[in-house]
Amino acid sequence: MRAIWKGSISFGLVNIPIALYPATRKEELKFRLLRGTDLSPVNYKRVAEKDGREVPWDQIVKGYEYEKGKYVVLKDEDFQRVDLEATQTVDIQDFVDQDEIDPMYFYKPYYLEPQKGGDKAYVLLRDTLKKSGKVGIAKVIIKTRQYLAGVKAEDDALVLELMHFAEELADPDKLNVPKKLEPGKREIDMATALVNSMSSKWDPKKYRDDYRDALMEVIEEKVEAGGKEIEEKPKKKAPLSTKVIDLVSVLQESLNKANSEKKSERKSKAKHKKAA
Repeated sequence: MRAIWKGSISFGLVNIPIALYPATRKEELKFRLLRGTDLSPVNYKRVAEKDGREVPWDQIVKGYEYEKGKYVVLKDEDFQRVDLEATQTVDIQDFVDQDEIDPMYFYKPYYLEPQKGGDKAYVLLRDTLKKSGKVGIAKVIIKTRQYLAGVKAEDDALVLELMHFAEELADPDKLNVPKKLEPGKREIDMATALVNSMSSKWDPKKYRDDYRDALMEVIEEKVEAGGKEIEEKPKKKAPLSTKVIDLVSVLQESLNKANSEKKSERKSKAKHKKAA
């Protein structure tokens, strides 16, 4: 695995040399636009909306739309005026209880690996964060852009997780969601029982990207068929219900189904144990 950034973590007078590695590895399926007649790749062209003419790179400028259809042009000098000094430091400004931070703020994790001479301080920070339940809130510049970030302890590693700034999150108060509606006690009790019956230990490997798997299956079939069209399998569509939902009966039915599935799962595990 290749480091995407090298620098250090600093808090107080402590400085820890680290390297930054991606903590996720989801690979999007990439497609090219092709001409249908001969499968020649199609390139994008830069065309102006006004007349549809192609625009060469040397005539393209960056503009900010401050009103509908009105722009102000920003030149390289304008960006340089606000260019932040590209330090190689994860500068921790505060330590905050992790429970106080809304998970909505976190969005992209990276692993931090200690570099030469940083092992002892790395372990000290990791173990202190574990013991205290704190997150180090920092600012870091990666590839010319500044990010808010949280430094967390995850098992034996330190993780730097990029965060949204407060102004980047939409205001949920603007959503039209029910606030005064209260379900009855029987409904709450049954919903709680259903949640309990469906509860299990967290196992991330249990969940897969069904869309990606199905799409790869189609791609492999087409490759095997030499690019020819493959016969489409008929799909069953569930009819849309127009009935008013009886919430209690739906909960009861769901509860019965969940309990039945749990029993089948226990029997299957017991059978495998005997066979072993």
